[in-house]
Amino acid sequence: MQVLLDVISPVFMVIGLGYVTVWRGLFTSEDIDTLMKFAQSFAIPFLLFKGMTDIDLEQSFQPELLGSFYIGSITIFFLGTVGARLVFKRDLEDCITIGFCCMFCNSLVLGLAITERAYGSDALQGNFAIVTLHAPFCYGVGIAAMEITLNKGKNPIKLIQNVAVAMFRNALMIAFIAGFIVNFYNIPLTNTVSNVIGMVVQVALPTALLGMGGVLYRYRPMSDIGPIIMISIASLILHPIFVLFLGTHLALDTQAIRSAVLTSAMAPGINAYIFSNMYKRGQKIAASTVLVATIGSLFTIWAWLEMLP
Repeated sequence: MQVLLDVISPVFMVIGLGYVTVWRGLFTSEDIDTLMKFAQSFAIPFLLFKGMTDIDLEQSFQPELLGSFYIGSITIFFLGTVGARLVFKRDLEDCITIGFCCMFCNSLVLGLAITERAYGSDALQGNFAIVTLHAPFCYGVGIAAMEITLNKGKNPIKLIQNVAVAMFRNALMIAFIAGFIVNFYNIPLTNTVSNVIGMVVQVALPTALLGMGGVLYRYRPMSDIGPIIMISIASLILHPIFVLFLGTHLALDTQAIRSAVLTSAMAPGINAYIFSNMYKRGQKIAASTVLVATIGSLFTIWAWLEMLP
């Protein structure tokens, strides 16, 4: 119970505050869009950049850590896609969107916030290693699968181009590359620059959580409750089970296990809806799942925190 009160509740109360501000008309949807744009395109990339400049590259980018997380991700994408096809008889484009929703956990806003509150900021090195590759990996898998389906295997040059553009226009990828270069070549940052970065970083997660609450107000559960439940179970339960199994067998240390499993246990993020909207497939399912799974994760995250070492 103490974990629920001290670690999880503050995070979800900030999300709830964002929800209430839009519900009561204190913020408009346009205000929330601006807030989320600042958080996702500016503040969180600053957080990621700072994290990349501070971490020990050799210790953090463990093949076992990344392997356990991303093998779990691709497995859950495949199971979600196949499950949507076999169980719910969806066309292949919708199935890929559903698989993407199963795979794309909220590694940034929820994953970083929960891990930091549970284990402290020093425990985030594994999270940063996962987060830096998360959007490029998931979008790469999703876009490649969708483009192959849409193009029926034709025009491979356009396929490669679409994947590359989606990956390297992402602010997180830019922040990752910049932070990696500064760290790898040991480039010193002046006190002024460090102070500016530090000020922005302090507001990154609270702003993102508040904005996320406002965005969730728009997402009301509609039809297609079956796929919504399947995605929620896959993302909140099956994904972390796979990661825990792989991480244990790859002999990850305690801190790495915590980062990998907690990150994989987060609900689908806003990017699940963004991907569905890119291709105009499964938007209602993706939008409703973000809300339903985020509420459900309040209890499943509590369970995972109690089980982890």
